[in-house]
Amino acid sequence: MSINIIEIKDFDADELDVYARLSEGQLLNRAEPGKGIFIAESPKVIERALHAGYEPISCLIEKKHIDGEGKNILEKCNDIYENIMENKSNDETDMQGFPVYTAEFDILTKLTGFKLTRGMLCAMRRKPLQTLEKICDGAKRIAILENVMNPTNVGAIFRSAAALNIDAVVLTNGSSNPLYRRSARVSMGTVFQIPWTFIDISDSEGTYIDRLHKLGFKTAAMALEDDSVSIDDANVVSEEKLAIILGTEGDGLLKNTIDESDYTIKIPMSHGVDSLNVAAASAVVFWAVRPCAAD
Repeated sequence: MSINIIEIKDFDADELDVYARLSEGQLLNRAEPGKGIFIAESPKVIERALHAGYEPISCLIEKKHIDGEGKNILEKCNDIYENIMENKSNDETDMQGFPVYTAEFDILTKLTGFKLTRGMLCAMRRKPLQTLEKICDGAKRIAILENVMNPTNVGAIFRSAAALNIDAVVLTNGSSNPLYRRSARVSMGTVFQIPWTFIDISDSEGTYIDRLHKLGFKTAAMALEDDSVSIDDANVVSEEKLAIILGTEGDGLLKNTIDESDYTIKIPMSHGVDSLNVAAASAVVFWAVRPCAAD
């Protein structure tokens, strides 16, 4: 089965809705999470998503990249697509090959409304969320994002987490989704490499802090409080299992979160600066609390 190259002639074609007209919320499909879709942007991000086992649905690519930078990615997509179709049915429509929509740069820019990163997008199926217990199994350092709503910050935090030995990322339900296009792109595809999931701030079983404690984690809330200690405090760094809790800019962490945490930590500052952007702060604290830092 060869790749199915489709020249874009009709901007209103239903197949292009996923790239040009559906919002991130519509792609997420909260009503039917099993049918959720996301858009991976750029060859590197798409490749990391494929390597992580995400299923491609179609690609949108600038014509010059079909036999250039996107060639290997399209071949991988087609191989996966073939295996999926073989397990479903053998009708003529299914056997036409992986759908790749293409046009020249100016046309694609008009369709999507912005310049494509490296000229390539891929629509992919979401996976079911893993449980908190599953992603924390064997983890020593995890990051908690409490209501971090900016997708750029979420993506940057994932990139720092991947680079600095964070084993998993947990997001409260008020946070931006890591698979939003901007988050995945800013993360350089590391959202597909670091295990992550969403949790409620609290539920019938208590707060998420309670759940982390039951899993053996000590919790360190980043906040400017009177009793805050430095991020490289010996007691904090020496904890075997540590969850670092980061809050959204402006509002910061909930008071209950701070009160229930084992530690309140802060980055020592100079020149009267009281805080950093949450993404920048994440990189600093992840480095400081890495397991080897206590040695």
